[in-house]
Amino acid sequence: MRARLRPKVIGSGTLSARICQSFIQILIVLSIIAFTVETLPDLSPAARSTLRNFEVFVISVFTLEYLLRFWLSEKRVEFVFSFYGITDLLVILPFYLQLGLDLRSLRILWLFRLFRLFKLVRYVDAAKRIGDAFRLVRVDLAVFGMGALFVFYLAAVGIYFFERDAQPDTFASVIHSFWWALATLTTVGYGDVYPVTMGGKIFTFFTLMIGLGVFAVPTGLITMAIVSTREATLNDDAS
Repeated sequence: MRARLRPKVIGSGTLSARICQSFIQILIVLSIIAFTVETLPDLSPAARSTLRNFEVFVISVFTLEYLLRFWLSEKRVEFVFSFYGITDLLVILPFYLQLGLDLRSLRILWLFRLFRLFKLVRYVDAAKRIGDAFRLVRVDLAVFGMGALFVFYLAAVGIYFFERDAQPDTFASVIHSFWWALATLTTVGYGDVYPVTMGGKIFTFFTLMIGLGVFAVPTGLITMAIVSTREATLNDDAS
């Protein structure tokens, strides 16, 4: 029975599987919309009751899907600890944790409902290709990340030594300078922390130039990986 049901429920080549996937996609989108509407402060009790009943229905479907996927999985332990298995569990678990408890102390669990967006990734081919692209360049991104942290720390240390005397409160330590380094390297520039000395301004100029170059690197890597993944997918489909 499991062998017969597996391609019909969790496969991708049968009509029943596509119908199930489309139904789950619609539910995910509707549940996110319902979550957004639920935050309105002037909702009537009837509307809140309707949204609550819809939430129960959605969680019931997601719970049934999770249990069905667990039962149909050939390697159940790997499914439970896989990305999608953990995501599916985080989608439904907060609902059951709130039953019979003080919801005011568990409002943080509402944020876990956003994991339904990650659940939607399972059913979007483009998102899967992006995931494959990230896996393709994960080593390069890890090396870049280490280099970016090194530059980030050097920027904080540099601005601290340039500005600590002129702005002892704003740049009281290297730790206090981390916010400036983050805003400058990402070229956000909120304007709440900025240099006033000539040395600090010159250092900021070079930091901005480095920031523009640093954050262009992962963009190129990911773009190249996405193109390679898409070409590989097209070649597989053609063959």
